[in-house]
Amino acid sequence: MDQASDEVVPIPDVAQLRVIDKRTEDNLIGVHPDLDKVIRLAYNRSSVQFKVIEGVRTPERQRQLFSQGRTVPGKIVTKTLKSNHFVNAKTGFGHAVDVLPAPYDWKDANQFRLVAEVVKACAKELGVNVEWGGDWKFTDSPHFELKI
Repeated sequence: MDQASDEVVPIPDVAQLRVIDKRTEDNLIGVHPDLDKVIRLAYNRSSVQFKVIEGVRTPERQRQLFSQGRTVPGKIVTKTLKSNHFVNAKTGFGHAVDVLPAPYDWKDANQFRLVAEVVKACAKELGVNVEWGGDWKFTDSPHFELKI
């Protein structure tokens, strides 16, 4: 993270808040409140608009994603049948979200990085331990999860 992203940006005035799109709102349902707060704050601070494209995920959905590139056509997008998108038995919430920055281009790594910088800064400010999938060996740039 560069030095500029460590700077705390004031919370926008309520009149300046972006209206969160319906898809993002729907996909934040059931997500852990700490991660929800981080994503909402980042949504309003990021110069790059983004949508939350997945929040809580079912085991069936995880199996579908795992099948991609293996038994069905497509690119491999996950290495596991386990997921922090599942509702955690201890907390009762999903611990992960996937985002897609605008313009919506899966190959634009820079847009994902810019969103990640803001999400990480917001998480740090709020005292929430969040990990970005873009920092992993198997890069998962859309993915953010709580580290509890």
